[in-house]
Amino acid sequence: MEKINNFIELTRLKKPIGFMLLFWPCLWGLTIAFDFSNNTYTFFKYCFLFLCGSVLMRSAGCIVNDIVDKDFDSKVERTKGRPIASGKISVRLGIVYSAILCLIALIVLLQFNTLTIILAMCSMPLAFAYPFMKRITYWPQLFLGITFNYGIVLGWTSVNESLNFAIIILYIGAIFWTLGYDTIYGFQDIKDDEIIGVKSTSIKFKYNAKLFLSFCYSIFILCLLIVGNYMNLNYLFFVFLIFPILHLIFVQINKFDKLDSNICLKIFKSNNLFGFIVFLNLLLGKI
Repeated sequence: MEKINNFIELTRLKKPIGFMLLFWPCLWGLTIAFDFSNNTYTFFKYCFLFLCGSVLMRSAGCIVNDIVDKDFDSKVERTKGRPIASGKISVRLGIVYSAILCLIALIVLLQFNTLTIILAMCSMPLAFAYPFMKRITYWPQLFLGITFNYGIVLGWTSVNESLNFAIIILYIGAIFWTLGYDTIYGFQDIKDDEIIGVKSTSIKFKYNAKLFLSFCYSIFILCLLIVGNYMNLNYLFFVFLIFPILHLIFVQINKFDKLDSNICLKIFKSNNLFGFIVFLNLLLGKI
């Protein structure tokens, strides 16, 4: 039982916010690509596959991150109890777990078309490079955004075997969304990170964080407007876009307090709801 609990802790399965932040972009891309006048069975099938893939890859990514950050995690109050940092799970066993999860994820991936499989495989170096970025740049959140939102492209290509302007714009916008919410998340560890030399946008923009968040979220909303116009989404999309805007302003930016780690975590977790709201917006625009 202890081994199972350690595995669950290692893969953060009790913290669904991580894999949901991977899943929502997949669903966004799939939603704007899908023709809902056809049989919706395929839509729900792909939703399930993307959810499985998100859980598996996020779990594998957590293990890789913990292996790479083993020494850092042991010096940070919030992370020193993680299984690898605390010695509950060895690095070797962590590698085995990660390999098994990636293998199962590959089986899920093979259910999609060839282009989606190729593009997903091309994203793997990004996923495994992210843990190293905090050592060399103040922009690791940018690399996280590129990685976490890649599902937008995969969601689109699972239905359309080519890319278009709208999906690229949505992908770019979502990267800025991640830049915002993960900067908020980073303020939980900012004191320890500065001591041990970990870099982040939280540190880079610690004196003007709200301005940076406002810029990132404004870019995301602008991208949504461009996508809605380019894809000829119906008026409901534009009317109900007020809800994600209000969420970003009043739930995230206005409530943000860089000195309160509990508030930062609460705001970060609220992005699960935000992802759902954007999905509903896109769905309303399509039906």
